[in-house]
Amino acid sequence: MIKNKALGRGLGALLGEIEQAYDNEVPNDDAILEIPLKSIKPNPYQPRKSFNEESLLELGESIKNDGLLQPIVVISDIDGYTLVSGERRLRASKLMKLKTIRAICMKVDDDRMRHLALIENIQRDELNSIELAIAYEELIKIHNITHDELGTRIHKSRAHITNTMRLLQLSEKTQKALIDNKISSGHARTLVGLGEKDQQLLVDSIIGQKLSVRDVESMVKSLKNDTQRAPFEEKESLSYDFSSLKKKLDEYRLKTSFKSNRIIIEFSNELQIEQFLSKLS
Repeated sequence: MIKNKALGRGLGALLGEIEQAYDNEVPNDDAILEIPLKSIKPNPYQPRKSFNEESLLELGESIKNDGLLQPIVVISDIDGYTLVSGERRLRASKLMKLKTIRAICMKVDDDRMRHLALIENIQRDELNSIELAIAYEELIKIHNITHDELGTRIHKSRAHITNTMRLLQLSEKTQKALIDNKISSGHARTLVGLGEKDQQLLVDSIIGQKLSVRDVESMVKSLKNDTQRAPFEEKESLSYDFSSLKKKLDEYRLKTSFKSNRIIIEFSNELQIEQFLSKLS
């Protein structure tokens, strides 16, 4: 199978793409523009969806007092600019009601924009677990590579890639609880494979009772054991007609009880057992 050589140089070269924007494409200060904030549109391929308001305010205060140390990266379009890199810096500047922002204008196509947004966030650990899983999934599809190959190229273990992507199997409610930091990634990983109702039950328990990951692992194990026993319990609940047998046993003057598919015969002594066995033979 032929691997997708997107952008000519492949995924590995993208890891330094943002730095190259500064080193190679900005030979002097004249290449750094002062752009009105209102003319910049967000990156449509930004994998990060949630931003900590308090953290943005702190960054905004720093930008307001000390200036923007690292310009954002944009591309020019017909009606202004589109952000390539620097979402937090842009949002923080808007919170401070600044009018302009320092920026580097690159020449990239849509494919490279998507890649840069994914790689920048992955390398800076700015994504939550679900956003990270989506980013990994997209990179694997774009480049047609395995978990091992992706792990090698972004310097992460295959187990980390696989375990992170498994979180996408969780229900939407469980994923939201993880995104909102109501449960940890450790909690979430133990819930993979459970039905939606069981996930919700355990998420509520984790939040309400402040359960540890080990506590949840024990509860999940118990739930899975109950599920495995269910087919046998269902069979045991079937009911049979033992009326003729009961009548026969009554003739032997034996104390008996019947429940679903169970027959219980009580004997007073060994002699009664011998007599019963003799009649059966």
